[in-house]
Amino acid sequence: LVIKGKAKKPCYLWIHNGEIEIRDADNLWGKSVTETQWAIREELGDEDIKSLVIGPAGENLVRFANVMTGIKNAGGRTGMGCVMGSKNLKAIAARGTMDIKIAHPVEALEYNKRFIDQITSSKVNQTMGTLGTPFIWGATNTWGGVRTRNFQHNQCEYADDIEPERLDEIATETMGEHHMTGCFACQVHCRAQYKIPSGPFAGTYDEGPEYTTQCAFGAQPDTKNAVTVLTGNHLVNQYGMDCLETGSLISWAMELYEKGILTSKETDGIDLRFGNDEALLEMIQRITYRKGFLGDTLADGGILAAEKIGKDSFEYLVQVKGMNNLNSDERATPGLALNVATASRGSDHLRSRPAIDLYHLPEEVLRKIYSNPVPYDGPLSSEHTDYEGKPWQVFWQETCFMGVDSLGICKYHTTFLGPTLPNFEDWSKVLYYNTGLELTPLEIWTIAERSSNMERLFNLREGLVRDDLIKGDMLCHRYFDEPCTRGAPDVIGMTIDREKFIKMIDEFYEHHGWDKNGVPLPKTLKRLDIDKEPSHLL
Repeated sequence: LVIKGKAKKPCYLWIHNGEIEIRDADNLWGKSVTETQWAIREELGDEDIKSLVIGPAGENLVRFANVMTGIKNAGGRTGMGCVMGSKNLKAIAARGTMDIKIAHPVEALEYNKRFIDQITSSKVNQTMGTLGTPFIWGATNTWGGVRTRNFQHNQCEYADDIEPERLDEIATETMGEHHMTGCFACQVHCRAQYKIPSGPFAGTYDEGPEYTTQCAFGAQPDTKNAVTVLTGNHLVNQYGMDCLETGSLISWAMELYEKGILTSKETDGIDLRFGNDEALLEMIQRITYRKGFLGDTLADGGILAAEKIGKDSFEYLVQVKGMNNLNSDERATPGLALNVATASRGSDHLRSRPAIDLYHLPEEVLRKIYSNPVPYDGPLSSEHTDYEGKPWQVFWQETCFMGVDSLGICKYHTTFLGPTLPNFEDWSKVLYYNTGLELTPLEIWTIAERSSNMERLFNLREGLVRDDLIKGDMLCHRYFDEPCTRGAPDVIGMTIDREKFIKMIDEFYEHHGWDKNGVPLPKTLKRLDIDKEPSHLL
């Protein structure tokens, strides 16, 4: 579905059994994410309609507004909600009643059962089914991998106050034994449900928070109150705004306020110190509606905000390619730091993060994973603090993720979370049994490589320069210059070694078949059959 141009007034698309209708959305403009979805169902008389919608953040052109569906499912980070808002497009609603054709139904059913068993036998996925992504909170924080107070610390001192068990404890009015639900037909059910127990939104139902949100509205702004985390999660879900960008930008502003770069004049009198829960929640709303100098400024994202604020504000902004960094702290994990720097859309763990690097798996297990379906006999290391072998791990993980993204398979069903989870052979079989399309594991790998290179060509066309702090594959100076202050003994004092990091990027480019500037070589484009098309990227 390709949408061009801009509507003269708010509208939404109604797609039903192959027919598309443009409908008036004046009555929907200004509504929250869930209000919009239910209003469309009521208007069209069908409770089974599903919609992609924007909330007030998208309407107000917040540059990190999401496209949302359901309670909390988000097309996030890159501001696609802002794009929809710029087109006066409030929603895309769909309802189909036609059959779904399965190419080999008997074989598909039998193999899907084995596929499900493989997924649910993973200890990680079993834990995800009881706590969701916040299950990693305790371990990550203990060894010192949680961004705290913007980027001043790497460990949250009050972790127990906002851990997932604590969230379950205070949010008693939930559904199911473990308060969990999930995507349609998923056996992992990693999504928590809750009702806010107190405060102005007491009794309000929502889903989450994810680990990312837990950090964005907990550790980063130095919030000790679990109810504040739940409330912040609810607000961004209903406004249709990226939780990570929102929390990171507010935490950045808090550090600027702490250092005197921002004053009460710019904050409209808000005491924007770390740990001020009321200020945090107020800023979420101000960003959504572009209220006041700071709300309007932060709504444009970190790079433009730093230009507008001036002084030394950019020095404290933690971003890659204009997108705020994750809530994890990668100063003690070179492989994860390389992922953050080279991810195609900016700092993003969902592009190439080798999460199993933290498991300290034996080298023989790593080699089995990272030599499939393309042989690899180079160095590998079980230590997450090492630099050796990490470029291949990041390259392999990037290609793996691009493959499953192309197939529409959740990353929790891949080696992202564990060595026993499905791989290229499994995806090849699932694809064949369900669609009839025959692709070998190596062909899936090649398609994924082609996609990665097309993204690279796009970034190069848009001005990517290898070492540029805004448009390049480079980390901000804090990774190299400011050591970790807390955590495990092997983490305290850690920084990313700049010289070794640059060498890792060189090796990462070599694995891709790119030159020293990160430009795909002619032979690489020819091998992937993109040396002539798409011409607008060449």
